[in-house]
Order: sequence, then C-alpha cells, then structure tokens
Amino acid sequence: MSALGPAEWQAIEVTFRLCLYTTLILLTLATPLAWWLAQGRSTARVVVQAIVALPLVLPPTVLGFYLLVALGPRGVVGGTLESMGLHHLAFSFEGILFASVLYSMPFAVQPLSEAFASLGRRPVEVASSLGAGALDRFRSVIFPLTRGGFVVAATLTFAHTLGEFGVILMLGGSIPGETKVLSVLIYDHAEAMNYEAAHSLSLMLLLFAFVTLFVVYSINRRFQVARV
Repeated sequence: MSALGPAEWQAIEVTFRLCLYTTLILLTLATPLAWWLAQGRSTARVVVQAIVALPLVLPPTVLGFYLLVALGPRGVVGGTLESMGLHHLAFSFEGILFASVLYSMPFAVQPLSEAFASLGRRPVEVASSLGAGALDRFRSVIFPLTRGGFVVAATLTFAHTLGEFGVILMLGGSIPGETKVLSVLIYDHAEAMNYEAAHSLSLMLLLFAFVTLFVVYSINRRFQVARV
C-alpha cells in the first residue's frame, strides 16, 4: 500500500470533522424525536417515521440534487442567505454537514426509538411519581437504561457518515480542504487510474466498517443477554 500523502491526510481531517459534527448534532436532535416516536403510533408519528426513513431508500443523488437546488444561490435557502449578505451553502463544509445530518438521521433515530420503546413507560412513571423532573428522569433513569441504544446510534451515524458519497459529491463537489472527503478522494483516485492510492484508502474504510459492525453487534448481543 502507498503511504498517505498531504491530500489523503487533508481528506481524513475533513471526513473526521464531518463525522464528528454530524454525530453530535444528530444525537442532540434525534433523542427527543426518537422519544416522541416511541410513545405511540398515531398517524402523525407514522408520517414522521416515513420521512425520517426516506434516506434508507432514496438514492443519494436525488437528495443531493434537491439540496443543491435549495441551498444554492438561486434556491430558497441559498437565495435567502445571499439576500442577507451571507454566502449560500452549496459547495461548502456547512452545506455537506447539513446534508449529512439529513442523510444519516435514520441511523440515529431508529436505534434510539427502539431503545426507548423497549424501555416502556413504567420506569419513567415511577421516577415521575417520586418527584423527579424531566431532566433528572432522563439523566438517572432513561439514559442509564438505554445507553446501549445511544452507543449504537452514535456508532452507526459516525460510520454511515464516513461512507457517504453521492449526496456529498452532488452538493459539495470535490474541493480540497472543504468538501473533499475520503469517499470522494477514492473516486478521484480511481478516475485518475491511481488504483494503489484508491486501494489504500478503500482498505482502510473497509477495516473501519468491519470494526464498526462488530462493535454494534457485540453491544446488541450484550444487552440482549442482559435482558434474559
């Protein structure tokens, strides 16, 4: 395998920032959303569940195209930002971060929703009857009993963001130090027939993906055994 050069390390830095920020943002947003989804099966919840799960079946280029239209200089969001004297979000790190949050949302929401649903209402109701506030109930009851779901959600979100390609290429292009992540760099190397460099990066991502899945299945197995 070839040694990693400046371009590879730069792409690794951009990728790591994207994965970390996406994971932190989604854990913050997905927690209350997953809790709400786990509390019932009303029509509104089913609609929201379907919207959240769309990235699982929607081609990444479709999502990337519509985000490019919306966040570009002539789009609703991008045009509004331009009129305010700000720069639009297309072909920027902020733009691919926004896209990454949307595209990885089901990988954070679904594990948390399943963990909250398996918890049931009884532990929370008991804590509430003892005078525990909402924050205290989350800190002392909900999180300790569902921490496996949080670990799985964080791990899957980070790993899925690491492998994103289509939506990032559509919205962010391939700008070094800004939007060129590892998956895009692998594509650039393969297109330039630099297969040795593409192989080095691909093997690194393959090993990381295996370790990630091993961790997820190990955590699930551990908590399944603990419930028996």
